[in-house]
Amino acid sequence: MKIFKMRDFLKDLNKAQREAVKCIDGPILILAGPGSGKTRVLTYKIAYLLSLGVRPWEILALTFTNKAANEMKERAVQLVGDIAKNVVMGTFHSVFAKILRQEAERLGYTRSFTIYDQDDSLSLIKSIIKELNFPEDTINPSLAQAKISNIKNAFVSPEVFSALAENSFDVKIAQIYKAYQSALFQRNAMDFDDLLIKSVELFERYPDVLEKYQTKFKYILVDEYQDTNRVQYILLRMLSAKHRNLCVIGDDAQSIYSWRGAEIRNMLDFKNDFPDCKIFKLEQNYRSTKKILRAADSVIKNNTEQIFKNLWTENSEGEPIVVLECRNDRDEAEKVVHFIKEEIRRNKYNLRDFVILYRTNAQSRLFEDELRRQGFPYTIVGSVAFYKRKEIKDLLAYFRLIVNPRDDESLLRIVNFPNRGIGDVTIERVKAFANVKGLSLFEAMCRSHTIPGLTEKARKNIFNFCTLIQKYIDLKDKISAGELARALVDDLGLIRFYKQEGTPEAQQRIENIEELLSAITEFSNENPEDGGLEKFLEQVSLIAEIDTWENKRDAITLMTLHSAKGLEFPVVFITGLEEGLFPIASSIYNLKELEEERRLFYVGMTRAMRKLYLSYAKERMRAGNVFVQKRSRFLDEIPPELVSYYSSREDKKERVREVKISSPMFQPKNIGVGSLVKHEVFGLGVVVDISGSGDGIRVMVDFKEYGRKLLLLKYANLKVI
Repeated sequence: MKIFKMRDFLKDLNKAQREAVKCIDGPILILAGPGSGKTRVLTYKIAYLLSLGVRPWEILALTFTNKAANEMKERAVQLVGDIAKNVVMGTFHSVFAKILRQEAERLGYTRSFTIYDQDDSLSLIKSIIKELNFPEDTINPSLAQAKISNIKNAFVSPEVFSALAENSFDVKIAQIYKAYQSALFQRNAMDFDDLLIKSVELFERYPDVLEKYQTKFKYILVDEYQDTNRVQYILLRMLSAKHRNLCVIGDDAQSIYSWRGAEIRNMLDFKNDFPDCKIFKLEQNYRSTKKILRAADSVIKNNTEQIFKNLWTENSEGEPIVVLECRNDRDEAEKVVHFIKEEIRRNKYNLRDFVILYRTNAQSRLFEDELRRQGFPYTIVGSVAFYKRKEIKDLLAYFRLIVNPRDDESLLRIVNFPNRGIGDVTIERVKAFANVKGLSLFEAMCRSHTIPGLTEKARKNIFNFCTLIQKYIDLKDKISAGELARALVDDLGLIRFYKQEGTPEAQQRIENIEELLSAITEFSNENPEDGGLEKFLEQVSLIAEIDTWENKRDAITLMTLHSAKGLEFPVVFITGLEEGLFPIASSIYNLKELEEERRLFYVGMTRAMRKLYLSYAKERMRAGNVFVQKRSRFLDEIPPELVSYYSSREDKKERVREVKISSPMFQPKNIGVGSLVKHEVFGLGVVVDISGSGDGIRVMVDFKEYGRKLLLLKYANLKVI
């Protein structure tokens, strides 16, 4: 076994890194700015401990991704040899799952207990809600699942939560939570959260087990400490209590996961928790240019909750940050792709050198469309392609069935979504009837009164479904594709359906549906003579085929800002920098949430190595409506001397194309300045201005809760009160 002497590798580190690596005793906090070599310091600390004779199984290194763990282990092996392979290294959940496998019988489980994923968990919660006889419209299973997960991550037991419940909803959640934990135990199963909760329970109930692992792990290293939650914090305090050699590394300025339980206070309060801790700051950035780093530093200094760091770099001054002012979201996509082409032409970049970042998944659609039009391969990280997302595929299945009623696969996908009481037994009887009669499933369902074995309730539910589909088959050639799509979404109640879920995932589905409605509306406007539903579906089908042709070794990357953490790219585009989008609307009146949005922007900026583009649109379409946007406050926090602005004049041809109209079926009559109106999203408002003419009429409405919005009257679907 070959082990290198410490002098062979410590010389690779700068002074601050070397000091952080060589300090091994007692509690240690390493503040690592972006691009400062955080992974390198952790890896070298592991190698340094091994070179001092510490046995590998006495070192516990905890990360948040398996990729990070594998990367650190591989680097450590390169430094000190195969001995590093025996270091106990992995994610919190993987490490404590192994401990629970060894000790499961202490808690009444067998070592072969099942770990439930999110779908398993949700299925169990649904069955519990049914057993408790809670009406489905009062308790949404996904919301209950999210709520229970948050309660568990806060380390609150079913009994404690039940005692704290202050309203009828929490009382029901408490009952579900208690029954859920009992059902998991009966099934010899744990969910993802239980892997940490049960570890704490194990250590609390059996001090001898805790002492065994306290003795074993003499040195505990934690990556991305700013992302730890309450339960992880408790586990670290328990395990490190004997030797007190706890080294945590991270950056409070990159704490962006509070929505999944992370507590920035774990990092901000480390010195209070461990008064004798040693603090090291890694402030030299090896990634970005001076201009990019100064801009990011200027932005993050607007936060009140932070640990001061003086970031610096020896890299070149670099080019100014480019701010793109765009007419609308379509113009934004076109400009981003234009500047990608310019960067390739001027600097000979590869496609893999570019990343397009956005705040919500729904924003990817226009960039995908434009990249396809320009023939650029791309890859989406952390999300499926827009047209492959479940809620989009569901709506496309409705459209395909309307266009082609013989499309049985599309019918099977949506026949009971949203739930309309057409179960599996009913479907099987319809299938059998269709096979005997040689009919499509839709044709068979339209004859449900002749299908044997169906209950009257099933016949009624089938009749309602067929009536809905037939309605849009009849409308298909009478109204535009955009109008049809909007009306169908309203009829299905999809926005209301997902709003009732109340989860972050449900909100993303709403945004994606609204983005699809915008896509269809744009297609109709741009193709007034041949912009029907059939053509739109044809275009989507072609897009899907092109999508399979991506060259994954050299493609432009698209991802949300949350997915970009830990990555770096020569050229970064951060898009949608508008108030209400980034920072997201829910954060604007909450200082804590607003500061997390600023940290998210900081993370995005510091992904850039050589060039950073920031873009915003003056108008953005959502659900077929055009909204006036205000540029993000974050742009104004960047020193003007670091920025180069790019904007273009309004293109008259573009403006005409934008308001091209077909049928005015949703346009209200007798509307004027001073009219009291109601909008399905923004509620009540007063019309304060009207401009344009014909189908291009725009109205400025001052909404009671959302302020002023500029809407295209044709698509606003306003109701005069």
